[in-house]
Amino acid sequence: MEAFLSLGRLDHITMVMALHPAYLSCFLRTQHALLQLDGPLPHPWRHYIVIMAAARHHCSYLVQQHRASFLEVGGEEGWLAGLQHAPPKLQSLNTINKLLAHRPWLITQQHIQELVCPGAESRWSLAELIHAVVLITHAHSLSSFSWGCGLNPEPDHTGGHAFNPPSPKSHRPRSPSSPAHEDGRQELVDGGMEVEVLLRRMEELQQQVEEECSQEELITRFERERSESIPTAVVRGATSNLVLRFVEDPEFSYEDFAPRGEQSPPTMRAQDYSWEDHGFSLVNRLLPDMGQLLDKKFQVVYGLTYHRMAMHEGVDTQTLRKALWNYIQCVYGIRYDDYDYGEVNVLLERALKVYVKTVACHPEQTTSRTYASFWRHFHHSEKVHLNLLLMEARLQAALLYTLRAITRHMT
Repeated sequence: MEAFLSLGRLDHITMVMALHPAYLSCFLRTQHALLQLDGPLPHPWRHYIVIMAAARHHCSYLVQQHRASFLEVGGEEGWLAGLQHAPPKLQSLNTINKLLAHRPWLITQQHIQELVCPGAESRWSLAELIHAVVLITHAHSLSSFSWGCGLNPEPDHTGGHAFNPPSPKSHRPRSPSSPAHEDGRQELVDGGMEVEVLLRRMEELQQQVEEECSQEELITRFERERSESIPTAVVRGATSNLVLRFVEDPEFSYEDFAPRGEQSPPTMRAQDYSWEDHGFSLVNRLLPDMGQLLDKKFQVVYGLTYHRMAMHEGVDTQTLRKALWNYIQCVYGIRYDDYDYGEVNVLLERALKVYVKTVACHPEQTTSRTYASFWRHFHHSEKVHLNLLLMEARLQAALLYTLRAITRHMT
């Protein structure tokens, strides 16, 4: 009801997130503050920045949504002809937008200086820049969520359609002896086994006495996890010009943080620069209240549990949630010194890793097959829960690299 009253409609993102009301509440408050409340950036600019960011992941769902909002708040229609028609100051965000979308670990103090340099014609204040950066990371992670959940365009968007109930003819039951029926039965058995194995592994991890691992061994396990070869490339259809007109350098995309046998960028140790100890206070100082809103969102999604898993009740899912969060940040090169990354390998089977890495790093390559290939016995609400975790872990990772660069510039 709150969402409907504030937005005047219920979009597909809100309807899917409503499976998890505690999270939806935090999300809507944060998004409202970013896009509608007082802040350093003009309202049309905020929607334009979201368009630029969503276009990096070919997310026409968000591009269309924010095109409409951009015009509603008085944005200049000519800017929608393409990035080159926007003011130079907005165009100057292109590099940081591109890096945040695909390789945030490459963001340095130099990138920040180029944007806030006093002599620059299109100079950004630190408050404006932090507002823009949070909007960009918000849009990138929301693109992951949109692709990961397979959201369709809204009815009033290109390609959107109203709901049509399925034709009874298309749901005629198959003969019980048909091959498809046998395959379906086998899939149910396999899916059920998958849940039992995962439950057993979680219980074993929770019960085992913590082994004394040397720091070297923990680092080795992290390196093994982040350099594991997980295929994600899928050939997609052509992207519409509606989206591509906002993208410069479309060939630039995610590359593994640690390609095998190559010199990779230095890992970011969470102990050296973390959200709790560093990022939170910087965001709150430059964009009042935003640190608290983001922090609440991170805490709610990280702690969200219903104590059930597939058909089982009374399950402690903490080890699984922690493994998922740490794995997502691991593929972005962030390491927690006190976490044993061996647990990731125990709890996340390969099909799940393929899905997670695709949605986090190449969301535009997500297909319904990728979505259907893991956790086959789990409810859709549980897969949406996974997408919420994924979206927030990704957002926090990208933010941390940028906030660290801003901190270095300020000191």
